Amino acid sequence: MNDAELVLKHIELQDLSKAKEIFNKVKKSGSPEEKFFLAEQLSQYGFLEEAKELYERLLEVFPEESELKIMLAELLIDLGKDEEAYPYLETVEPTDPNYAAALLLEADLYQMQGLYEVSEQKLLKAKEMYSQEPVIDFALAELYMSLGRFLEAVTSYQRLLKAEEETVGGNDIYARLAEALSAGGAFEESIPYYEKSLENSKDLNVLFGYGLTSFQAGLYKKAKNAFEELKTLDHEYHALYLYLAKSYDQLGDLDKAIETAEQGLAADEYNADLYIYIAGLLMKAGREEEAEDALHQALALDPESTEAASLLNKLLLHQERYEDVLEVLSNIKNADDSQLHWDAAYSYQQIENYSEALNEYKLAYNELKNNLDFLKDYGFFLMEEGMRSEGAAVFRRLSSLDPSNEEWHEIIDRLEE
Repeated sequence: MNDAELVLKHIELQDLSKAKEIFNKVKKSGSPEEKFFLAEQLSQYGFLEEAKELYERLLEVFPEESELKIMLAELLIDLGKDEEAYPYLETVEPTDPNYAAALLLEADLYQMQGLYEVSEQKLLKAKEMYSQEPVIDFALAELYMSLGRFLEAVTSYQRLLKAEEETVGGNDIYARLAEALSAGGAFEESIPYYEKSLENSKDLNVLFGYGLTSFQAGLYKKAKNAFEELKTLDHEYHALYLYLAKSYDQLGDLDKAIETAEQGLAADEYNADLYIYIAGLLMKAGREEEAEDALHQALALDPESTEAASLLNKLLLHQERYEDVLEVLSNIKNADDSQLHWDAAYSYQQIENYSEALNEYKLAYNELKNNLDFLKDYGFFLMEEGMRSEGAAVFRRLSSLDPSNEEWHEIIDRLEE
């Protein structure tokens, strides 16, 4: 057993002081082979500083060895010393067989620092020099995905498949192409690639993406089947329940949608979105008391949820519980939402607090000035308050949006008499 192996043995025995003693011996007088072997092993064990010291010693002896430069640069990046990594990568010559690896690592570095254009330039340079290297096309595709340039990502992934490269670095290219197409809105086009990927391996995240994309494409039965399969494989994959419930709802099976949402809440009781969704289902089923409870649960989890507040207000307004609507709104801080302002305006109007109602209508107007129902409520409120000119202006707006309705013209004529 040589000294490098002894260092590893003492690490495994947790005798770190002895390991350090022998490490210093290897660093000082070990053979290049021992230093290289030990540096690789220490990197895997997480002793990055020690591995760095060995690579630095090796580079003193072999200053032109590009493989050592790249390994040391990778270690420096892992240690958060990005600026120290650049010089090693930049000294790898274009004629060196490891030049492509250096360019790829530089591209990663620039991408991590948010210098995306420089990263792309490095990758395109690598592509120009090594056009047949699949890892370069993959790196370009991944960069484009991260930047939301989905069409370019699709092109790079398709280039890999055309070259019969179905996996790169353990990544399934069919799955990545499917995700790129889906992210770019080409839902139906992505589905065959999801299916091809799932033929090769039942990756849970890919299966979820397949179900979600099928749902987005309006293929609700296919989506339902995918999410049911995912639930069978892993019932604790919490994200599936919302979309499985939505799939059942779209297929017209309201009871199954509610049952699925309830299963989701049993698995993830802190999911505010699921409480909001099941509340909508319960309202559709006429189970208003349960719906109200679900919405209060959602607001307890997310007190600033305007979606939960709006849905709860809809229920309370239907029940003519105007004071309760205002209580809901009082608990939402800084709620600058036009629908909530409209809810407040209508509720204040019904309890005859007209000054507050007017204020809330004004706050809602700018964003709801194209909403016929809002304009109707606001216009009649102004009429009732004797604000004839203001009311006429609202009804003129209403008439411009709904010109075939003679009622608005008649009201405007009366207000302008």
